[in-house]
Amino acid sequence: MTPSATILGGIAGTTLTRSERDFFRSADPWGFILFARNVDSPDQLRRLTGELREAVGRDALITTDQEGGRVQRLRAPHWTEWPAPLDQAGAGARAMWLRYALIGAELRDVGIDSDCAPTLDVAQPDTHPFLRNRCLGSDPETVATLGRAAADGLLAAGVLPVMKHMPGHGRAIADSHHGLPMVTADPADLESLDFAPFRALCDLPMGMTAHIRFTALDDAPATASARMIALIRDRIGFDGLLMTDDITMNALAGSEPERARASIAAGCDLVLHCNGTIAEMEPVVAAAGPMSPQARRRAAAALALRRPPAAFDRAALMAEWRALTAATA
Repeated sequence: MTPSATILGGIAGTTLTRSERDFFRSADPWGFILFARNVDSPDQLRRLTGELREAVGRDALITTDQEGGRVQRLRAPHWTEWPAPLDQAGAGARAMWLRYALIGAELRDVGIDSDCAPTLDVAQPDTHPFLRNRCLGSDPETVATLGRAAADGLLAAGVLPVMKHMPGHGRAIADSHHGLPMVTADPADLESLDFAPFRALCDLPMGMTAHIRFTALDDAPATASARMIALIRDRIGFDGLLMTDDITMNALAGSEPERARASIAAGCDLVLHCNGTIAEMEPVVAAAGPMSPQARRRAAAALALRRPPAAFDRAALMAEWRALTAATA
C-alpha cells in the first residue's frame, strides 16, 4: 500500500485514543509530527512513538521542531533547555555540531527520528521576530557553514534533518502563521543571499517550503507555486523529499483540502498538517492523495540515511559544548 502524501500532527494528547489509532491505520500518513501537547515524560513519549508506528504497521518517520529557544517541544526537567540558535551562532561550527548531536540523541532516545532543523533563512535587520533568533546568521556563508554543522550533528545521532524554509524566509516582515508575507527583492538579490544556503546544502535528505510570495517571481506563495518548486529543484538543486510548511497556517488561501491539493499540484512531495481533529484531517488526506513515484523515491533515499546513532559520550560532548558557548551565554 502506498502511504498518503501527508505528515500528520493532529494528535490531541500524550496517548493515542482508539479513534486516532483507527484513523491513522486507515489514512496511512507517511509520517507524524509531535508537539508540546504530546510530550510528558521520556517513557510516555517512547510509548506514544511506538503506538504511532504500530498504527500504520511500519517504521514511519516521526519528526518535531526542536530548534531551541522558543521553538522547542521537549523541555526541562526531562530534556535540555537550549538557547535560541542565533544567540549562540558566534560560538562556531563545532559548537553547533555538538548542540545538534546532543539534541538528536535526546530525540532518538524517545523514538523521534527527525528534527525540523536547521533553519537556513538568512536573518536581516527587519526579519519578523517570530523567526529572527531562530536563524543561524545574517550572511549566507555563515548560515551555510553552521547549517551544515547542525545537519551533520543530527545525522550522527541517527536523526534526519529538515532544512527550512525553502527557498528563504529571512526577508519576511510578517508572520506567516497569521498572513502571507510578501518579499519584493529582485531575483539577483534572492539568488545571492536567500537561496545561497539552500544551494550549499542541497544534498540534504529533506526540506520544508516557505509560505511566502516572492513578487518578482510568481503571484502564488512558494508552497503552492509550480514555478517556485521548480526553482527549488532546478536552480537550488534540491532533489530531496520536500514537505510543505504547516498548511493550517493562515498564509495560504482556500480551505485546508484546497491548500493540500494546490501544494501537491505545485510539486511538493508531502503535505504537513499540524493541528486538527480527525474530521479536519480526513479531507486533507483525501486531497493530498497517495505519494507519487518521485516522492516515494525521495522518501526511500531519505530513510536510507536514518542510521543507528553514533556511540556518544554525552557528558563529554555537553561539557565541550558548554565550554565553547560560555562566552555567548
